[in-house]
Amino acid sequence: MLKSKLLRAVACASALFLMAGSHAQAADCGNNGSGFSGFIKAFHKEAAAQGIGREALSALDSITYDPGIIKKDRAQNIFSQSFLEFQARMITDYRIKHGAELVQKHKAIFARVEKEFGVPAPVIVAFWALETDFGGNIGDLPTVQSLATLAWDCRRPEKFRPQLMAALELINRGDLHPDEMRGAWAGEIGQTQFLPYDYNESAVDFDGDGRRDLRGSIPDVLASSANLLRKHGWQPGQPWMQEVRVPRDMPWEEADIAIQHPRSQWAKWGVKMANGKAVKA
Repeated sequence: MLKSKLLRAVACASALFLMAGSHAQAADCGNNGSGFSGFIKAFHKEAAAQGIGREALSALDSITYDPGIIKKDRAQNIFSQSFLEFQARMITDYRIKHGAELVQKHKAIFARVEKEFGVPAPVIVAFWALETDFGGNIGDLPTVQSLATLAWDCRRPEKFRPQLMAALELINRGDLHPDEMRGAWAGEIGQTQFLPYDYNESAVDFDGDGRRDLRGSIPDVLASSANLLRKHGWQPGQPWMQEVRVPRDMPWEEADIAIQHPRSQWAKWGVKMANGKAVKA
């Protein structure tokens, strides 16, 4: 996903604060479908009170609790993988080759995006590849139903109830029609898999057609992805990755994206620059 789960959680928590005290937010959660209809009725009332219109509210009318979504939530194993395991599975020759082709194909758009948001094409293409294979696999599950099921579930209601409200807001403002609200099982939408809250906050109408379409508009997809990165602290012109050579006895338990060490420590472990020169402290 452009997909940063920690950053999304922070954004969702902010939205949750705004909803504090609402009846829907205070409703009990459940680990099955019992009580789901009552939760939806309360959420419908709260959404109407927040200004959600009739068309958007109708997206709640026919939804049902989906136990298949809960199974997918419980079956996640991506977070148990090491970075090396993850990259071996996700970084393929096809993605590298096709990504380079797309950079050339859409070079005018990428140039505009980098000029406005400061994010270069290779960074955006990497997200585009990993999230949906460049838009080839955006998901076809009903977004509102998926989010409603997760919002009712007791594991993470504080994350998904704001996302459910944000999904209704997307419909309400005209960015997506109710029948376009389809995507991944956890509610992500579009070619770089924005959760609805991120969609509302960071999506950009870059093709000038009056709507922010992250499903079908490549200019909107690329610009919105760059805008999301910028809003979460991207600094143009700063180094973000450096190729190095590592020794055979590298302590791989330290090679985690969440672990940071000074350059001097990496040098002590025998890490060198890609050209074989020493890592400068």
